[in-house]
This record gives sequence, C-alpha cells and structure tokens, in this order.
Amino acid sequence: MLSAECGAEEDTREQWQIRALVEYDGTDYFGFQIQSGKPTIQGELEQVLARLAGNPSRIRYAGRTDAGVHATGQVIMATLAWRHSITDLERAWNALLPSAIAIRQVEPVTEPGFHPRYSARSRIYRYSVWTARWRSPLHQRYAHHEPKPLNVALMNEAAVLLVGAHDFASFGQPTQGEVTIREVHRANWQLSGQLLVFEIEANAFLRRMVRTIVGTLIEVGTGRQSVAGVAEILAARDRSTAAPPAPACGLCLVEVKY
Repeated sequence: MLSAECGAEEDTREQWQIRALVEYDGTDYFGFQIQSGKPTIQGELEQVLARLAGNPSRIRYAGRTDAGVHATGQVIMATLAWRHSITDLERAWNALLPSAIAIRQVEPVTEPGFHPRYSARSRIYRYSVWTARWRSPLHQRYAHHEPKPLNVALMNEAAVLLVGAHDFASFGQPTQGEVTIREVHRANWQLSGQLLVFEIEANAFLRRMVRTIVGTLIEVGTGRQSVAGVAEILAARDRSTAAPPAPACGLCLVEVKY
C-alpha cells in the first residue's frame, strides 16, 4: 500500500446526498425497479452513477413504474462520493445515460429524513388515449389507441365516484402489506382534438391501479359498463369485477408532490 510519502493521492471527494428529477421513455424497459438480467430504468441510472462515483450506489425512488410505463416526474435519491459540483454531476450523468432516460434536475437533499417515496404527499399520473379511427405512428409509444366512440361526459361522471378515501382492492394490489385503502384527490378526463387525457392525483396508488381504472372507465365510455356499475365495482373490493388494465404505453408519472 502506498504511503503519503510515496505520493499517494488524497481522496478529495465529498459525500453527497442528492435527489434528482428523472424523465424516461419506458417502452423498452422492464419497469423502473432493478431486475436481474433485464433492462430497467433503475439499473441504467445506477450503472452510470457507479461509473461516475467509482462505487455502487443504490437508488431510492418515489414510484415503481411497471414495464412500458413512462415518467416526466420520477424522483430518486442517492448517496455518492463526488469531488465536483452538482451541476457537473447532472451534466456527466446525462452524457452517459441512454437517450430514453434524462436527468432533469439534481439538487442536494436538505430535509432531514427525506425519502422520495415515504415523504411524498401525493402523486400525479396521466393516461393518454388516441381516439381517432386511424392509428397514429407519432402517438403509439405514448398513447393507447381506442377507435370506438367514447362518451367523455359519462367517463367523467364515473371518475368522480373514485374521488375520496376508498378501498380500491377492485382496481389493484398493494406493493407491500395488505392495506388497499387510498385517497384520490382528483380524477378527470379532458379531450384535446383526438387526444383524450385522464389525470389522477392520490396520496398513493396500488399496483396497476391507474391502468385498471382507465380500462374500466373506457368501458363506460364505449357503453360496455355503466356509471352505476363502476360504483358497484368499487364497493365489491374484488379485482375480478373490474376491467383488465389498459396498456402500459399510455401511462406516465408526471409529478410527485412533497
């Protein structure tokens, strides 16, 4: 081992605890959470961070998005040794990441006890539906195509039933534990041209909850399900009563509020 007299270089790296805002196209990934032998968003982020810091750093995150789901507002946190500025870290991280993933912002963590998941007050997801009769090559990675006519007024009427604290067992499974009660702050559809967008904000979500809600509300829009039927599905607390989840391509995590 080299001694200081032999010219050993002193490690001047500072220990940083950082949080970052991440945007990604999840089409070609098996979800956010790291999986052995499969490409994931977390895996890509950690691999590049290890190259920059010289040692592995496990990332904590706000939401475990499924395979094919996108994000513009995923929040992550990491601890690493870094001798340069936060701005340099952001620039270097982006330079080495694949084109489907981008770091939008990096900042030091200043709040004691901050955790991107457990400190969050609410999360906002957006689901996009392309409603034209023809498929759109420019929307197919980020919107589900539904060519059947949709009654948006009825879809919004059914969406209102989901607002508030309810047991959402009919619409998803908990990521841990057995509690399936969640509080939805708002849920509504808006049509802009041929693109129909559903936005939902809640304190937390069950696994596949948003996509199952969307699939069920689309059935209301096409007339296969009634508004009263959605109330019955919610009350049933039985996953088999709701529609299958809508395709992952239309879903995006847009914001996490703290």
